[in-house]
This record gives sequence, C-alpha cells and structure tokens, in this order.
Amino acid sequence: MSSQRRSSADPRQDEYRILHEADLRDYLAGIPEVAVRLGGAPASWSISEVGDGNLNLVFIVKGGAGGVAVKQALPYVRLVGESWPLPLSRSHYEYLALTHQARLAPGLVPAVLHHNEALALVVMELLEPHIIMRKGLVAGTLYPRFAGDITTFLARTLFFSSDLAVTAAHKKEGIAAFAGNHALCKITEDLIFTDPYRVAEQNHWTEPWLDATAAAFREDLDLHAAISRLKLKFMASPEALIHGDLHTGSIMVTDSATMVIDPEFAFYGPMGFDLGAVIANLLMAYLASAGHERSPGERRLFEAWVLETIEDVWTEFASEFLELWRTEGHGDAYPRTLFPGEAGAAHLEAERQAYMARLFRDTVGFSAAKIIRRILGLAHNIDFELIEDPKRRAISEARSLRLARAMMVDAASFPTIGAVTKAAREARDWQPDFAK
Repeated sequence: MSSQRRSSADPRQDEYRILHEADLRDYLAGIPEVAVRLGGAPASWSISEVGDGNLNLVFIVKGGAGGVAVKQALPYVRLVGESWPLPLSRSHYEYLALTHQARLAPGLVPAVLHHNEALALVVMELLEPHIIMRKGLVAGTLYPRFAGDITTFLARTLFFSSDLAVTAAHKKEGIAAFAGNHALCKITEDLIFTDPYRVAEQNHWTEPWLDATAAAFREDLDLHAAISRLKLKFMASPEALIHGDLHTGSIMVTDSATMVIDPEFAFYGPMGFDLGAVIANLLMAYLASAGHERSPGERRLFEAWVLETIEDVWTEFASEFLELWRTEGHGDAYPRTLFPGEAGAAHLEAERQAYMARLFRDTVGFSAAKIIRRILGLAHNIDFELIEDPKRRAISEARSLRLARAMMVDAASFPTIGAVTKAAREARDWQPDFAK
C-alpha cells in the first residue's frame, strides 16, 4: 500500500467537475468495460440520482444489458452544504478500502469496475435486488444470512489487517496509506465523541420530550470521562483497517445475501468501533420497533430475531476471529516461538481470551457512543425518524439513551453479550417520566 499513499490535499483538483446526467452519460460511454456491461446505445441509458446519504452523489445507470452504480464525492458535506468543505480525496480511500475488503472478504462488497481519482468517482456493480438494511429493519424484515455474513466480513477484514496476521512493516505501510483520511476521522471525532455532550449548533433531538435528557448528558461528568476515553482509543489505537461507518445504512441485503458498502471513513483504528457500530444499529432497530407497531405485540417475532442476531454477531465473530488467530496468526504480535510446548500453547490461548474480553469492552462502549450520537447529535436514523408520533419516537429514543449511558459508564455490568441483550429487553418496556 505504500505506493498508494496520498497527502490530505486533493490531487489534480483543477480536473475535478461535478458530473450531471449528460456529462456522466458521455463519461461512461468512454469506458469500454462499463459501456459493454450497460449495453445498447448510451442515449438509451437511464440515469437516476439516488443518493440519500450525507456526503455524496450516487447514480444508478441502467442499459439494455445491465446496470452500474456510480458514486462521486462532492467537495463539501451534502447534508449541510458548501459551508462545510470536505476533501475529495476521501473517494480514493474508499477505493483503497473496497479493493482491500474484496480480497479479504470476497462476495461481501461490491466489485469496483472503474476509479477516477481526479473526478473522485468510483463505478461499482449495481446491487439488485438488494435494499438498504435499515429500511428493511424499519419494515420488520428478518435477514437470516446477515449474522453469518457480517461476522465473516468483520473477522477477516479486521484480523488480516492487524499485527496478529501481518508483519510490523506491512502494518505500518497500511497505516501510512490511509493516514491522509483524517478529515473523515475528524467528522467522527466531533459528531460521535464530542458534540452530543456539549452545546453544538447542529445538534438536535425530539423536542420537548428529550430536552431534559440532552441537558443532563451535557452535565454528566462520568459520561464525559467515559466518552473521552473512547475518543482517545479511536484516535490513538491503529489496531486494524476499519470500515469506520459500518451502520445499517452502509449494508445492503436480500434474504440470502449481504453487501457492505461506503467505506469512505476507512482508516487504521480500534476494531471495537466497527463491531460496536453494527451492534448499536441493531439495538436501535430493536428499541425503535415498538414505535412502528400498528397493534401491540405485532413485531415481537422481529424483536426476538434482532436480539438473537445481536448475540450471534458477537459470538460468531469471536469464534471466527479466534480460529483465524489460531490458524493464521503469523504476524509480529504474539510470536509463537515465545509460547513453546503445551504450557506455552495454554498460556497463549489464555492471552487470546483476555484479548477478546478487552475487545468486547471496547465494542460495548463504542456501541453506546453510536447510539447517543444518533439521537442527540447530527444525522439521525430513520429507525426513529420514521416513527410518526413524536412522543412515541421520544419514548423509544429515551429507552435507547438510558441503555447507552449504562453501557458506557458502567461497562463492568456488561461482561457478556447476553448481558447487553438482557438490558435491552428491560429497556424495551421502561417508561420515561414524560410517558407516564
């Protein structure tokens, strides 16, 4: 990766232009592989801009033979506008991450068909009939393949970019290749680890019901200390190449397939951040579910599946990660020559278990941080936002905040994933004062 290192400055910025429909049609027609995949005359291709995220333009292009997805970075945060500039180089890091993930977790990320660094543009295979997972969860859909797929993605991408699997030199080259993506890291550092705990212009929540909770979180020094420890871990622990934004809006699914998309926040950071993001989004789907009920109890089957999936995500990840360590642990960390014989092997296995316990504690804390930011900060989830009655929405959010605070401040009370799901069940029926 060292040859692919980039500075934080945008390369060939004078060549950049935002591609609108006519420009994009002409551009794609000039890429033989893409033109063949689409088929037919370029004038007959349909082009739709479908980006519903916070940062980029996303186009679906269809021709007589097939389709592609095109993602182009904008020089600013789309959610806010030109007042918040953002480097175009994030598209390059997304390309690097996608190609890395494709090698380690084939079939779980979209294939990259074309990349233009100057235009901050990536052309990928079109995922059909996949939908954004978050939309399916809001509808109460079960995805039986999800836990197995996402744990394979997490175990392989995290393990094989860590010191457990690779040499120190290889790892440092990887860190260097992604070091310039600090503008995206800064977004995370502010929006997740700082802004929800202070007065910030872009914070918002469901008023007036969560006013008191938001104020309490801004005054909660135990919470501030806990989130600061997590922020330091995020900034100073390059354990592996992480996706960096692995929520259920960055996962596309069908009943039989899972695809992870949008790794533009990728950098070398703490493994628990990706794990915590997945678990946080499942917890929010679970605690938002009551707000989507049309009749009491109609979503209990869905809710039971979500809790089971939360447990499976951690247990299956831990099992697969440990198996990779036992069979593929050729990195410079924990050299096997230091653990000879049966006694050495037993001692090394005890170290593995202690490592996983530390990783679980990180996962619980980062999960809590992700929940809090989605309720009190900028850029909320449709899990909550699509609950039409604002008071019902606030009840679901208050339950989530209560659980998240406990997970962050009293982490010792959550030694296992079962303790997390037990607490979620208890939070599901808790009534905040404003609901009584």
